[in-house]
Parts: sequence; structure tokens; C-alpha cells
Amino acid sequence: MRDLRWLSVVVPVLAVAAIELISDGLLDSVFPFPIDTIVVIVIVAVLAWGFSRVAFQRIDSLSAQLNARNADLERREASARALHRVSVAIAALAEVDEILQAVVDQARTLLAVDVAILVTDGPDGTAYLAAASGPDDGIDRRGRYPGADVARFVRPELAAARFEAPLQRAGETIGLLMVGSAGERSFEVDEVETLSSLANQAAIAIENARLQARLRELAVVAERERIAREMHDGLAQVLGYVNTKSQAVEELLIAGRTEEARGLLAELAAAARSIYVDVREAILGLRSPVVPGVGLVAAVEEYAARFAEASKIAVAVEASAAARRLDLAPEVEAQVFRVIQEALTNVRKHSGAGRATVAFSIVDGRLEVAIADDGHGLASPTSAADRPRYGLRAMQERAESIGATVDWSSPRDGGWRVLLTVPARAPIPVAAGIA
Repeated sequence: MRDLRWLSVVVPVLAVAAIELISDGLLDSVFPFPIDTIVVIVIVAVLAWGFSRVAFQRIDSLSAQLNARNADLERREASARALHRVSVAIAALAEVDEILQAVVDQARTLLAVDVAILVTDGPDGTAYLAAASGPDDGIDRRGRYPGADVARFVRPELAAARFEAPLQRAGETIGLLMVGSAGERSFEVDEVETLSSLANQAAIAIENARLQARLRELAVVAERERIAREMHDGLAQVLGYVNTKSQAVEELLIAGRTEEARGLLAELAAAARSIYVDVREAILGLRSPVVPGVGLVAAVEEYAARFAEASKIAVAVEASAAARRLDLAPEVEAQVFRVIQEALTNVRKHSGAGRATVAFSIVDGRLEVAIADDGHGLASPTSAADRPRYGLRAMQERAESIGATVDWSSPRDGGWRVLLTVPARAPIPVAAGIA
């Protein structure tokens, strides 16, 4: 290119010099004036035409290349902008079906094709149509075909030219995104990249939905295990106690020992009241603990009022202004609430207390919740086997699921104290699935 630039300068100079020499030496002696001047003009015009033709051809070639590159860049930029819009729109959707439909709609629009379909593998190994964009009479929306034969979902004349992009998860193909056109056409590199990007977004949406469903299943299983433990440690033991006492009452009545039977009946009545409170708390515990917009402290205050009415234990809730303003994730608030609930249940069942306090405070950027009572206290558990009896294991599991810690102690002045420490930015519990 550098040689051509210099040649475009040197050649005209040499040409002009040669014409001048010819004009002064040869033409002046052969042709009289003004014929010699006309000949010089003609020669210059011919040379100028030749040089300009070569130069213009080169300029046209470079302009065509530049325009092609600009057009390619514009297409890529348009594809990138469109993919960004698609990503933003998809991120705003919650349901996987809506996301997959948005993917095929955008694939059809961005690639200017007649039909776009997305198929995924069903549980029986065949592929089914998850989303489609195109004429209704040209798409088989209810068919089940082998995964490799996705073209059977579309009428043949709509897919004379087609291209497929796999949906992959950890190296495994879980579906295909296909676009088809009624006319013969080829797919450019940027179009292939666009379709592959849309397929990746669809695969992420499907995998995310699968993981969320799995987490919900784990949460249900964990909650069932928690309820089973509580029923075993509470309801089952009380019912066994009632059964034993009722048999003793029957034997005392047969023996005519009515006073002793009356005493056992009083104990049975107390046990029945206790189990009634347990069942009521279990039912309330199945509800969503913290209503959105109410706040953790307000939810605890409402629960404490219900707890105090049912248990006849006075409960005071104290919270600093900073603690009331603290914004925690809903899942974290739920776990904190459940720990407080479990701690108060322990107070009712084991402490013999008449008063309890729940205190919220912010210490070194962390939320601290202290639940204390004025009862007789409990011996510090020495092994994990002791903890289910007092619900301490459940509290510890819930605390660990949000990156918090829970400690319990019996102060010198009596009573029992549980201290829950939660990071201000506690992680959302996902691994344990504790609800």
C-alpha cells in the first residue's frame, strides 16, 4: 500500500516531465503551433483518464470493503443491542414459560425467519415443544418426537432453510432452539452467534427453574422433618403421658381411690392444656411468619402478644431504632422469627418462668436478638443428643442456614438466655432448605 501511494505521486511527475521533453524537443519541430499544443493536451488527457480510472477503481474497491465492514459492524451492534434488550426483558420475567416464549419470539425477529421453536427433553426421553413463534397452522404444538428430529414439529415448507442451536447443561444437551425460513438462505456468523446466545439464555432459565423446584422440594422435606421432630418431642410424649395417666385413673377408680384419681385427672387437664398450646403454636408456625411490609420487629411483637395470651407468660419486646430500620432479606427474617419462636416455646415448656423479654439491638454492624426469661434455667446441654429435647438443634440449624450464630446460657441471676447474632447482610438460605 505504501509503494502504491508513492507510485501515484512519482508516475504523474514522470509523465509530466516526459511530455514536457517531448513537447520541447520533438513536437515543436514536427508540428507547428497550435497543433503541438493540442497533441500535448490530448496526451495529458489520456494519461489523466488512465490514472484516474485506476485510482477511482482502487477507491471504489476500498469504499466497498469499508462499507461492507461498516454494515457487518452495524449488524453485530444491532444484534448486541437486541440481545441486551432480550436479556433485560428475560430478567424481568419470573415464569420459565414466559422466558422461553420471549426467546423464540426474539429469535424469529432478530434472524428475520418464518418460524422459531424450542424443544426440550421430556421425562420419557422424547422431545416436546416448550415454546414456538410462527403461524399456528404450521407448528405441531402437541407432538412428541425423538429429540434429534425437531424439524417434524414444523411444516416442511416453513423450514426449507433451518438452523439449530443446542441447549446445554454441564455438557449435556437438554433441548434445541431451531429457526426456519420458507426460502433458501444462509445464516451469517453473527446470526449463528445470536441464536447460540439465545439458546444459552433458554438453557439458563430452564436450569434455574429446575434448581428452584429442587430447592422447594428440599424446603418441604426439611419442614416435614422439623414438624416430625417437634411432634415426637412434644405431642407424642404428651399423648404417651396422657395414655399412662388415664390407665392409672381407671385403675384408681376401680379400686375406689377417688381422691387420687381426681388428682391424676387434674394432671391430665394440665397436660391437655399444654398440648393444646403446642398444637396452636404448630398451626401458627405453618403460616408465613413475617408479612411483607410489616417488618421483623412488628411481626415478633404481634406473635409475642398471642404467645403471652396463650401461655400466661408476660413477654416484652424491646428494639432500638436502628434494629427497627434494619432491612433483611425475607428469607433471613423468616429464619430469625423461627428461632425466636422456638426459644419462646422452650421458655413455656421448660423454664417455669413468669416473664420473658425479646431484645433487638445492633452491635458492630450485626443484629443481636436476646431472648431471656426469669425461670429456673436449664443445665447447659453437653451433647448433641440433649439438644432436640430443648429445640436447640433446630435453632442452631436455622441460624447456620443464614450465616448466623446462636448461643445459650444460664446467667448467675437465674433464668435462661438465648443470643442470636445475625450479619447485617446475612446470606439467603439455600443449601439447608429450612422453611
